[in-house]
Amino acid sequence: MTETIAAVAWALVLGGAGGVLTEIGAWYHGLKKPSFQPPSWLFGPAWTIILGLAAWAGVLAWRAAPTAAAHTDVILFFAVNGILHLLWSPLFFKWKRPDWSLIEVVFLWVSVGAMMLGLGSLSSLAGWLIVPYFVWVSFAAVLNRAIVRLNQPFGHVA
Repeated sequence: MTETIAAVAWALVLGGAGGVLTEIGAWYHGLKKPSFQPPSWLFGPAWTIILGLAAWAGVLAWRAAPTAAAHTDVILFFAVNGILHLLWSPLFFKWKRPDWSLIEVVFLWVSVGAMMLGLGSLSSLAGWLIVPYFVWVSFAAVLNRAIVRLNQPFGHVA
């Protein structure tokens, strides 16, 4: 039961903080965006589903973990991913540095891949539940790259 509370808390913190750290203002609306940019309303529901599935994966992996060391691995996967997940939005939106967030998203992507493989080694279903997160971050990286290409350079005072 404790693992379920921890997993739900992880998802709620990431989802809530992501929303708070995402400032959709004049600067963002002024950016050129690629034709494949999803509508803004899609991001909230997508992240809610993705983080919910990841939380479920965490519970399954925790329950399947055969040793204390495996439990520690599950915690590390989620802790590292959580930090990287929380870092992307301020880089992109608050500091207005899509170029920096493009570098950071590579580390986030690797952390999601590690979660997918690491949790999947404990529970096949847990690994599969991370796949939507991996696909979404992959898409986000492509979108981030397109925004950088369409709007660079960043960090210069006009």
